[in-house]
Amino acid sequence: MLVEEPLQTTFKNVHQGHVTETLMRFLKAREWDPSKAHKMLVDCLNWRVQNEIDNILSKPIVPPDLYRAIRDSQLIGVSGYTREGLPVFAIGVGLSTFDKASVHYYVQSHIQINEYRDRVILPSASKKHGRPITTCVKILDMTGLKLSALNQIKLLTIISSIDDLNYPERTNTYFIVNVPYIFSACWKVVKPLLQERTRRKVQVLPGCGRDQLLNIMDYQSLPHFCRKEGSGSSKHSENGSENCYSLDHPFHQELYNYIKQQARLREAVEPIKQGSFHVDFPEPPDEDAEIAKTIESELQEFENGSDH
Repeated sequence: MLVEEPLQTTFKNVHQGHVTETLMRFLKAREWDPSKAHKMLVDCLNWRVQNEIDNILSKPIVPPDLYRAIRDSQLIGVSGYTREGLPVFAIGVGLSTFDKASVHYYVQSHIQINEYRDRVILPSASKKHGRPITTCVKILDMTGLKLSALNQIKLLTIISSIDDLNYPERTNTYFIVNVPYIFSACWKVVKPLLQERTRRKVQVLPGCGRDQLLNIMDYQSLPHFCRKEGSGSSKHSENGSENCYSLDHPFHQELYNYIKQQARLREAVEPIKQGSFHVDFPEPPDEDAEIAKTIESELQEFENGSDH
């Protein structure tokens, strides 16, 4: 049982009225072992309390130019919903550069999107459909994937550790699209290292994945990079309202306005400070460092082979 009040308070923000579904997510993440799942949940709630995660949606990244630079270099957005009502998150894996701000800003922005998903998007989807909707679909766009992406492996590992430990089982399926040749070398190495549970969720689609994705969502919900067969993607390929990575897209406008509104409500209590919201994050475990090294050596071989 959760005895301490701060843990109970933050737990409400986690479960949003769906206690059973939340406990199931943590159980699933720990292979149905109740004591391990309980420890994972308590560790997660302590992390939330220690890092004031409940307040992160009232901490805007300012000035706006800095936030725009983060949005242009950490490519993520919501393009719509599947026919079953699951939010569709689009992630520009290949074109994200993460080079416009410190790690702490990117971590802050990532957690804000997680929290907005869990406290605003999923509850309103559940309300609309009259049943608990507690997961989303992620479409990973590999356009522009280069060897230099390995430079981001530490930041990406930090972000995925935060998700694994504190936001388990939030993704129903990962669809991977616009796959360049180099991806096959990475995937060959990464796939056997993934947990079976995660591996089952990953589908690599041909081309931009449009035809397969239209089986589960309408055209309007497709991310911009899945709309035309063979068109690939670019950060600026469509106008801002179409490109779901852009700060001008309705999803990001709603998110940023929500955070500014929450900040105004808190301002009476404490003035808004510039600077990033520091969150403790785990150092990537050795296993992840091992994965990074394995990918690196595999890609070196791959590159050397293609030089001949």
